Amino acid sequence: MCSFVAIGLLLIGVVLFSAMTGSLKVGAVQLIQGLWSGTDAQVNVVRDLRLPRIIVALIAGAALAVAGVLLQAVMKNPLADSGVIGISSGAALISLIAVTVFPALYFWMPAFSFLGGALAWAMVYGFSWKSGLNPVRLILIGVAVNAIFSGLGQSFNYRGSYAVTSINQVTTSTLSMKKWVDVEVILWYGGIGLILALLVGTWCNYLSLQEKTARNLGLHVTRARLIISVIAVILASSATAIAGVIVFIGLLIPHIARQLVGSDHRWLIPFCALSGGLLLLVADTLGRTLLAPQEIPASIIMAIIGGPFLIFLIRRSDRIHGH
Repeated sequence: MCSFVAIGLLLIGVVLFSAMTGSLKVGAVQLIQGLWSGTDAQVNVVRDLRLPRIIVALIAGAALAVAGVLLQAVMKNPLADSGVIGISSGAALISLIAVTVFPALYFWMPAFSFLGGALAWAMVYGFSWKSGLNPVRLILIGVAVNAIFSGLGQSFNYRGSYAVTSINQVTTSTLSMKKWVDVEVILWYGGIGLILALLVGTWCNYLSLQEKTARNLGLHVTRARLIISVIAVILASSATAIAGVIVFIGLLIPHIARQLVGSDHRWLIPFCALSGGLLLLVADTLGRTLLAPQEIPASIIMAIIGGPFLIFLIRRSDRIHGH
């Protein structure tokens, strides 16, 4: 419980700091009064430009972190993460195609992203199954799948049309220029995914046991894996559709969270949701303030943090498996 209180207080502090800090600075009292009255011009700018960005970062970070927890439970693999194994890039590719063909269906973009994320997950899971979902093999296959979808997505950059320019603005991995319509979309899809994730915590606990034991406890293992995987892909795809491809949150947060609240997914999932939102918001706030007025995308900061962490986990996995 102390960990939840601490992360909650940190989250409130970072949200306030992020809202007050930037090219336009406002005080805490001014911010609260301006949001209440709606008559402060400076606070209105913060409300229309900065608050949507903060909310998108919070929900996207929470979705990616929880997706990582769910994928690790399904695959029994500590290295599973939607960004690392290609789910996010698959979702991004279908987002590009969908917005190119159906530009008016922006609200449904996460649904199209789900198709790409599901395809990538099926490819990685299928190719890794024969090896018993070996952690290193999973990463290698995931990197290959990620490269395929990323290359196909980047090929859109050479078409030179206006539609592609607008698509890049929508699916880029920076959180700048987010609007309230983005908040509405990610609240619907990400919110539904997070609620569903909270409902399958017990199933995730059962999946950590031997398969025979889980069946004896009344769990339909195959069905549970499929449902949990679908929820994970919904979360990762909705975050990718609105915030872009951001890797390593689903890798970093679950490992840190297990050290703080244990391995019971009924506690682990909500804690990861709070921590993931906090981490992405911190990364985004650092990115827009360190070199202001220039911005460093949050995805770059996460890659700098997460890359060494992935190497550490792979080395530890090698030692555990005796390689």
